[in-house]
Amino acid sequence: MRLTANVINSSPCFINPIKDRELDLKGLKAPQVENLGVTKDLNDTIDLSDNEIKHLTNFPHLKRLKNLILNNNRIQYITPNLNDALPQLTSLILTNNQLLKLIDLEPLAKFTKLNFLVLLKNPVQKDKNYRLWCIHRFPKVQILDFQRVLDKERQEARDLFLTEAGEHTSLAHSILNESASNTFESGEGLPSTLDGNGGGIDDQLSTEEQKRIQESIQAASKFI
Repeated sequence: MRLTANVINSSPCFINPIKDRELDLKGLKAPQVENLGVTKDLNDTIDLSDNEIKHLTNFPHLKRLKNLILNNNRIQYITPNLNDALPQLTSLILTNNQLLKLIDLEPLAKFTKLNFLVLLKNPVQKDKNYRLWCIHRFPKVQILDFQRVLDKERQEARDLFLTEAGEHTSLAHSILNESASNTFESGEGLPSTLDGNGGGIDDQLSTEEQKRIQESIQAASKFI
């Protein structure tokens, strides 16, 4: 199902447990983000979980939006200018998607207010430098994958990715110079099947995990 204006306008909108106005667009099997301009920027939170979105792009300018939830999609690509569309974003939850390489996360470095980030169940999480790289590149993030970022970890990240002169180490350069794993392809937005190598929408979050997300966002909001 496409995110038409009618679908969006008929979707549930409510005040959630953390007192934010939330638009619920879960479980529509939507292949892409589109037509969110019809929301008139009235929402603090948009939940696009359990869809079939591959590319995190095509957002209108939503200066009110603080929390974006995209669990259980197929996201492989984040547009480099996403921060321009969502300048107030403080919380981004991308559990169970298909982000593959550390360089694929680079667009998130442009967000100046992002302090809560979840990338669990993405292939990139298996990279041995994953957590420290995220801490290095996203210094505003205070909670990563539901775990508070420690001062000790920040120091470890500096030691690993910066020289004493403040320049990037060879390891950091090798990550930054790597080619991104996915760009736009012909047929973007069309439903497709997965090959079973992860990121599918059938690995749903449990009720307990969903509750933890809400509680963690509420805790993270104290840092805003």
